Amino acid sequence: MKTAIAIRHVAFEDLGVFAPVLQELGYQIRYADPGVTDPTELAALDVEAADLLVVLGAPIGAYDEATYPFLLAELELIGRRLRSGKPLLGICLGAQLIARVLGAKVAPMGVKEIGFGALQLTTEGAAGCLGALGDGGTVLHWHGDMFQLPPGATLLARTEICPNQAFMLGNAVLGLQFHLEADPARIEQWLIGHAAELSASGIDPVTIRRQAKDVGEELRQRGQQVLRDWLAGLA
Repeated sequence: MKTAIAIRHVAFEDLGVFAPVLQELGYQIRYADPGVTDPTELAALDVEAADLLVVLGAPIGAYDEATYPFLLAELELIGRRLRSGKPLLGICLGAQLIARVLGAKVAPMGVKEIGFGALQLTTEGAAGCLGALGDGGTVLHWHGDMFQLPPGATLLARTEICPNQAFMLGNAVLGLQFHLEADPARIEQWLIGHAAELSASGIDPVTIRRQAKDVGEELRQRGQQVLRDWLAGLA
């Protein structure tokens, strides 16, 4: 059986709709939780042995290691995984951490991009695994930071607010700023868990809840197809 390790920072920001796809494809999923796992155990995680490593999101910055020292262990893990050449998927914070290890800057945008909104695909994005979303398709955005495009990487998507939304480095490294993994049927957990951020940003949870109901099923299917297409491309 293939193995997938997912680094999870917040309990409800898990693999979501990606989990059943991985299980269907024969992956055994193992979570590593930096907020629970001892930093020495996290540093010792054998990320080179896994068939897939996924680094998930969190409401902290990729540059916040002074406040959250476990990020140093994560950066080191990501570096080891990159050197192995094996598949690596980063989502939101995960993508930002990968970009940082690759030498790209990560910084606040000065505005929050939160809620369901359109995504513009580049030519390369439309021709690759993100093509299942369709240009202008709806995804869930939930971030205030942005990564610069890492050296040698290919830009796949953008929005008006955030010009760098997704990148690939070769075939094995995929970074997504948006949340295709989030299950719209479980959006209430996000609204509760990020209630302070929503309030501070002046964003109405009622709107996001309604959007999740309207676009949820289609987005779930398209997001799962993106994962299938990326993994098929690796084979």
